[in-house]
Amino acid sequence: MGAEREARACAAFYGALGIAEPVLACLRCLRQFAGSTAKRCKDKHLEEALLLSRVLSKGLRTLGEAEMRPLLRCILAFQMEATGSSSSFQKLEQIVTQLAEGKEALLAQEVGTLLAGLAPQGEVLSPGDLQSVCMFMEESSLGRQHWQQNLAPLLQRLATTLHWVVQSQPAPGSMWGYLAVKACLQLFQALPKDVAPLAWTTEGKSEALQSLLGLLLEVAWGKAPNKDTRLLAGTALSMLVNTALQPEHGASAVLALFQLPNRGVGELKFGELAMEAPTVLEPDGLEKLVLTRGLLTCCKMDILSCQLDSFTHKACLLLDVVFPTVCALTKEQDCHYYCFQACALWLQRLRDSLPALWHLTGTRILAQDTQLLQQITQLLWDNAETPVEGVSEFIHSSFRLLLEIYHLECQHFQDQERPLYQQMLQRVISMPWQIKARYVPLCAIVPYVGSQQVLDAYPDLPQHLLRCLSTNHLCPAAAEVYRALVRQQRAEQQDGQRGTEEALAEWWALRWLPLLSQALCSPLPILQNNAANHLLAWTLRQLPAAQAPLATQFGAWDTASLRAWVSLLKAQKSVAGALPLRGEELERLSCCLGARQDGVRLAALGLLCCSPSTNRPLSHTELRLLRQFLPLNLNCDSSSFRQLLQAAVRKALVRLRDSSLAQLRGKVPQGTKPGEGGAGQLAQAVGFVEWLLQLSITSLSPGSNYQRKKTALLLLAAVLETCTDTWSPDRKKGQPPRTMATLLSYTRQSGCWDFFSQPNLLALLSCLQDSTNEIRDLASELLVRYFPPTLPEPIALALFQLAQDALRSPRVQEAEAGAVLMKTIMQKSDSSIMKSLALETKAAPTLPNRGLCFTQHLLHMLQAQYTAACQDLLQAAASAPMHGAIAALRRCLLQVPEVAASMQTAELVQSWQELLSHLVTTTRDITSFLLGTLQSQQGPGATEKAAAPSFADMGNAIGSLIMLGKGQAQEEEEEDSVLLSEEHSLILTCCWVSVKEIGLLLGGLAELLLAPALPAGSGTLLPLPTLQMAAEVFQEILLRCRHWGAVEGCSMGFTKFCAALLNHPDAELRVIPQTMLEQGLEALSGPRSSSITRRAAGFPMLFLCIASGEAPAQARPLLTRCVQTLLALATTALPQDWDQTLDLPQVCALHVLQTLVRGTGLGSALLRHATPMMALALQGLGSPCWAMRNAAIQLFSALTSRLLGQQRSSGEGCPAEGVSLQAFLGQHPQLGTVLLGELGAAARPVPGAPCLRPALHAVLTLLAQLQPSTDSPSSPSARFLGPLLGLAGSPIYAVRAMAAKALVPVVPPPRRPGLLLQLARQLPAMPGRLRSHNAIHGHLLQMQALLAPAPGTDGLSAEALRPVALQLEARGWLLTPAQRCPLVRAAFLQVLALLPASLSPSFTRSIRDAISTELGSLPLGGKPGCAEPQVGSAVLHQTMASFVCSEAARLGDGERIGAACSLLLQPNPDVQVAVLSWVIAEEGGTRKELEKALRLTLLESLGSVLQERKDKEFLRLYLEALLHLYRDPLSWSQEASCKLQGSSASCLEMLLHMMEAECPGPDLLFQALCAASLLLVHQFEDKASSTLVQRWCVVLEECSCSASSEVLRLAAARALQTAGAIVVQRSLRAACPSLVPVALRLINVGIHLLQDEEQEVRHKASGFASLLRMDPREPLRDGCVLVQDNVGLLGLLQLLLAEFGEHPETFDLLLQHLPVLDLRSIVEELEADKATSLYKEDEPNVFMEPAILARQLLPILLQLLEKAPTGSPLRASALRWLAATGPGVLRDLQYCEHRWSQDTAAHWGMKALGCAKLHVAVAVLLVRARLVARALHLLGESDATMPGLDCSTQELEQELELVQGLLEKHGLAPVLSQDSALGEPGPPSGAA
Repeated sequence: MGAEREARACAAFYGALGIAEPVLACLRCLRQFAGSTAKRCKDKHLEEALLLSRVLSKGLRTLGEAEMRPLLRCILAFQMEATGSSSSFQKLEQIVTQLAEGKEALLAQEVGTLLAGLAPQGEVLSPGDLQSVCMFMEESSLGRQHWQQNLAPLLQRLATTLHWVVQSQPAPGSMWGYLAVKACLQLFQALPKDVAPLAWTTEGKSEALQSLLGLLLEVAWGKAPNKDTRLLAGTALSMLVNTALQPEHGASAVLALFQLPNRGVGELKFGELAMEAPTVLEPDGLEKLVLTRGLLTCCKMDILSCQLDSFTHKACLLLDVVFPTVCALTKEQDCHYYCFQACALWLQRLRDSLPALWHLTGTRILAQDTQLLQQITQLLWDNAETPVEGVSEFIHSSFRLLLEIYHLECQHFQDQERPLYQQMLQRVISMPWQIKARYVPLCAIVPYVGSQQVLDAYPDLPQHLLRCLSTNHLCPAAAEVYRALVRQQRAEQQDGQRGTEEALAEWWALRWLPLLSQALCSPLPILQNNAANHLLAWTLRQLPAAQAPLATQFGAWDTASLRAWVSLLKAQKSVAGALPLRGEELERLSCCLGARQDGVRLAALGLLCCSPSTNRPLSHTELRLLRQFLPLNLNCDSSSFRQLLQAAVRKALVRLRDSSLAQLRGKVPQGTKPGEGGAGQLAQAVGFVEWLLQLSITSLSPGSNYQRKKTALLLLAAVLETCTDTWSPDRKKGQPPRTMATLLSYTRQSGCWDFFSQPNLLALLSCLQDSTNEIRDLASELLVRYFPPTLPEPIALALFQLAQDALRSPRVQEAEAGAVLMKTIMQKSDSSIMKSLALETKAAPTLPNRGLCFTQHLLHMLQAQYTAACQDLLQAAASAPMHGAIAALRRCLLQVPEVAASMQTAELVQSWQELLSHLVTTTRDITSFLLGTLQSQQGPGATEKAAAPSFADMGNAIGSLIMLGKGQAQEEEEEDSVLLSEEHSLILTCCWVSVKEIGLLLGGLAELLLAPALPAGSGTLLPLPTLQMAAEVFQEILLRCRHWGAVEGCSMGFTKFCAALLNHPDAELRVIPQTMLEQGLEALSGPRSSSITRRAAGFPMLFLCIASGEAPAQARPLLTRCVQTLLALATTALPQDWDQTLDLPQVCALHVLQTLVRGTGLGSALLRHATPMMALALQGLGSPCWAMRNAAIQLFSALTSRLLGQQRSSGEGCPAEGVSLQAFLGQHPQLGTVLLGELGAAARPVPGAPCLRPALHAVLTLLAQLQPSTDSPSSPSARFLGPLLGLAGSPIYAVRAMAAKALVPVVPPPRRPGLLLQLARQLPAMPGRLRSHNAIHGHLLQMQALLAPAPGTDGLSAEALRPVALQLEARGWLLTPAQRCPLVRAAFLQVLALLPASLSPSFTRSIRDAISTELGSLPLGGKPGCAEPQVGSAVLHQTMASFVCSEAARLGDGERIGAACSLLLQPNPDVQVAVLSWVIAEEGGTRKELEKALRLTLLESLGSVLQERKDKEFLRLYLEALLHLYRDPLSWSQEASCKLQGSSASCLEMLLHMMEAECPGPDLLFQALCAASLLLVHQFEDKASSTLVQRWCVVLEECSCSASSEVLRLAAARALQTAGAIVVQRSLRAACPSLVPVALRLINVGIHLLQDEEQEVRHKASGFASLLRMDPREPLRDGCVLVQDNVGLLGLLQLLLAEFGEHPETFDLLLQHLPVLDLRSIVEELEADKATSLYKEDEPNVFMEPAILARQLLPILLQLLEKAPTGSPLRASALRWLAATGPGVLRDLQYCEHRWSQDTAAHWGMKALGCAKLHVAVAVLLVRARLVARALHLLGESDATMPGLDCSTQELEQELELVQGLLEKHGLAPVLSQDSALGEPGPPSGAA
């Protein structure tokens, strides 16, 4: 700490001078800078020091050199320690320069002295010294001046250092060699004129530079293992070339370097420097890349483009030396990223040097017929689809550069013929739209060919862009194409017509309005969002007048139009800045805020909260809408909704904060209307934040569901982050403004914003006991980051006791909660709390650190639990399992920054080292004990087995432990048990979770403690023996563990452990993973156990973790060694006498390879081994050993996923972006040979050999997943065509089917008509020419695959397919009975179905006649007319039925529609099922005429189908089809009612009887209930009896209860939506008063279903509520906007109040939703402190929130009481309820007063704080008490008439206020204002 020492000396020196105060202030800032760890804190302190230095410099001018020297030395010392950060070094440079004004010579002297002392002559420079050399060379003018004057010694020192680095080979992760090369590079760059004579003149030749050059060459040629160091050496060599005095000399030197790899050993001439060529034992080809990339990065242009004398033609480096090397490099399999970076750099340098090259050659460089242009374009297209990360960006920039160069050359040589543009455009159009690589070249082409030509040549482009917008990875590329075209169109219109903005917008709308409208109105959220984010706002910025046509387009009131309209308004607001909301706009926005779709609500919320300026205040309307919206959206299921909600609210809070600060500064914020008072706006902003804080806190009650708590925590985090002055060093954005204290002072004076009050603290502490990690961790983070540094002492003590109890719980969630509690207590404790906890006496009285004390305490707890487990594991697992203490240790050691910092404190290192050593030893003992226990071995000294125990072994071992724990007397009772007892589960949970936590703990410790550099002399915290012991623990877990969760958790830790060791500078530590790998490979070579499931244990993960730990920048030698060994082992022949029960080494090797391939940490590193692994997998598929085949298919699957990339899905369900076959073969040419060999062998079977090829199906599957290639005669994919066509005759059906699919990527779309014609001609023209049914079937399948349009395309044109159709018409006999195979006939018909527009009318009629004849001859039961049944006849009949329906839908004429309907009357069930299935599968694409006819036909036959109902599956399908056709309520017609005339009631009766008495399955019951509801709606027209309605209501209630299955609850919700609103509406008419009880029951069902735990059920129920939000007395209108669940629930409550308030049943119905909980028994159960069982009883509905609902019901119930007139039945009902409930409520209040008046049980209070049952009971009690008090007041009853209620209304209210205050003090009843609980009822009902 030289800087700290200098700072103290400086402070002492200046203490007596007159400028002491400013100097000391500056020094204080510098010391704070040095002591900070976060960059933002460092920058902040340096900024303050810089400001002080500017003031201080004036006072220093009068001082002499002696007085100035200490200060300059001090700042230079800080600068020397800041050489690791360029920005900090620059700021310190500014400070020292500012202070040394007028004394520059003194400063130069001090800098020289400082740098001269870096290293004595001849010694090696340390990494820190090298960093100082680099930084002073780069950023300091005085530093450069010093090195210029001392160049010779610097060169000598660098040569000495680099020589030592090359010889000694430091750790792979070491920066020593990199910094040495970097220093050379910066030296050549900063002092070129000084270096030039040393290299390029005879008299100035430098031996040191010559030695340095040789060393740089050795590094570049592979003497340094680090790839980055080698690449930097190439750049340094190029920078040395730049110092050449003449360009020709530099070019000659470069040429000599390029010729070096081919020349071999000899002398190398570099200017005047001469040396021996470097010798590399195994050149890896990287040396050419190093040299090429270095030259292209920084070599001077005149050197690259000057003429080379040694060539016969006019040659230069750039064209004749560098480009061939670049081409060769791009074909290598390694370093794709850097190779294509070099390619892009080459094109960039070519563009910049065009004038010089034209002067040199005198011709075009990229003429159309030149080989150079062909090579470049071929190179780019071949690699355009590469999956390697980062390469695609270089390819994209290369396309742009190529077109730019081509354009410049055409301009220069005035060449009007530019065929390259058309060629590239056609190439782009021929590629499938799913391939991302096509869009960047398209963008690049647009400016050169014009927008119109692109759109004319590519008419499908708008639709393809639309599909791309629904796929995330294609969206940015598609958006860029859209922008390029619109920009080009705008430029063309402005150049040509000089049109107005309105004219430009109209012209834009002609082309692009349909695209944008379709995207913004799409039901796909991904398409909506991408169009709004990527296209809409950009369009409005470019074309503001486009807003008018867009607004007209979205003027409707349907949901899609509203969503699009909100997006338009939001984009308009982002462009214009402000958007007034009034009239219809406000009504529409309110409707959107209450809509059911999350996306619509979020868009509306974003519109409210966003603003281009953060200091624009929110208007009164915006705040009012937010207050309505937020309480109703706290319990949304979607995680993304919660995140986006938080982001939107954060924007609103920032606006409120910044506008308030502006008002406090006296400024008028933007957007403030004239006449609006600043004080009113300020109070409004403060009040809203206070309301939001209160809303968040009250929502954190344990009685709330997970969704509400998570949202509330996110909102609370937004409030605390935005509205406090807490500085967060780790955040780049979101820091509080400097004037935040002013606003906080103002709010405190107003009595608001008490963020850290005790109720708020208690609410967060209750969250720490939650059962979910997300809630606990977020609450802990808020407590630690924002709340005061220490907890109140009583709370801390009670919390500590609670944490200790939780750590002893067998439940994993409770133990994890205890770990979070313990970590939080440690972070929020001070010395006083530590003394009260008395941890020092429990741990060690001498421990001086808080983290050390806590950790020691937890370690002692763990050791005590381990001792107890050794004595009785069953008892320990139930009362003190070890996983809680281990989890607490992990969190306290790894997640607390203060603990990590204390470990690096010199005085604590010894204590920490001892503690960690004991910890690792304890974990080793625990691991051995637990794993040995499961193998019937006890204790750490037991003999270890090499493999994991079988499940039977574990079961026997656990059974023995249970017997020991219970005593031998119970042995006989337990023998007959076949179920897994709780004792078994206790022991297993204890073992597996403890083992998992140990792996995570040890891995995290290694990652934390081996990465940072500790103070000198402190020693390592994890010495070698400790690390070896930890390695043994990992090895033991992975080899002996059976539980995948434990293996996975341990693997995460082991990967960190290996990474820390492999990248450590100590060679002894790096050997540990290498040794473990060798041991694993050795263990792999022999049989491991007798269990064939043993391969699924953790053994493969051992290899994956070690290989993943290698640094990605290195050569990965361990991975290479591992893969090569495994490949060799897997290809070993199986022994003659192999046993199926043994785990063969070959099988294990395959499973390890599969694990390596699936490992995400290895990325593309395994691609170089893809070919041998694929060959191995295909070979393994033919093994006689089942285990080998099983392992091979898993390896093949993993390889396929890795080679083709992650499968993505778009919103339309179309396939993700795929690699084309051509690109795939270009990236893996050898793999293509392997696949082709397998196909060729299968297509040419050996006579007499079996036809089964086990690997063939796998190869076909891989090919089928690729995309079609472009149409190129030289494409390598053409070789696959012949073998695939040959497989059409395979005798195996699956091979024929998959070969047809694999043919699609092989044949480009332009070549498909020709191949289809060829296949059609191969079909037999008449029955006599038939040779092979298999071949015919295979050809038909191939035609079907080629004809099927790809997703997102329309397929081939009818004109192109006409010749194919003619050939098929000539072979029409294949559809007739003359063709005996039904499958061939079905396949032929399926092919014809894909050619409807190409067939002649006469042939179409013959098809119809053939189908009619075939289907008309079928008798009942589907038995064909022939004597014997035929295989595939059912498939044929179903295909024919589907064909008839499809033709009817396509043409829509009456004859075909009649034919389709007649099929429903067919006696053959196969035909009926086919038609019904076709109806269900059609999604809105059917003609209305056909749908109408099918509806009427189904209705007509409904009665007979219900009467028979023999086949329940058929009945279910029938009802489902009927409901599908009537999915639109408008589809019911008068004609439908006539069809059911007289049978409607009987059908309804049969459906109800079936549901009541026949107990159908849930699926049939679903359809039956929905069908009954449909009939019931239209039965009202016939004045059906109320009995049917009541029976229907009973079934509905039974299905809607929480105990019913999800299917039945969904059926109830759907039925309620269909018929419930009609029943309620009819009940309100005077003619139907008998329906009122039924209506109330239906509304009650709706209230239940709107709280269902399944979102789909709630959504369906919200449809019922949405219909009733309109005026319920008016006829229901169609097209209402479906509202959100909570809005619907409030709407139902308001409806009950408004329309059914006078009915006494209403009051009783609402009271049913207030649960009756026994508060006293809940409290007694908490106090009893019983032993915790492992399992907790599940709630029937975890989403329901009784406490929240009770608060919502309270105002409704109070208003009901107030509206009840005297003597009404409602008043009598309320009196009865009051008499029955009042005394109990009063007793419970008195019990609460007595119980919570005592402050003795603080620990119990903390436990009660997290009890959800207690919170719900208290909340409901307070609601009941308020209702009782109000009832007493309103009903006017005296005390005498209320038995048991011996108090007046006033006394009851006083008691209630007292109890509420007590409960609030204990965190059990947070006060919530009425509007916070309910919000406003939501959007106006008319808006719906």
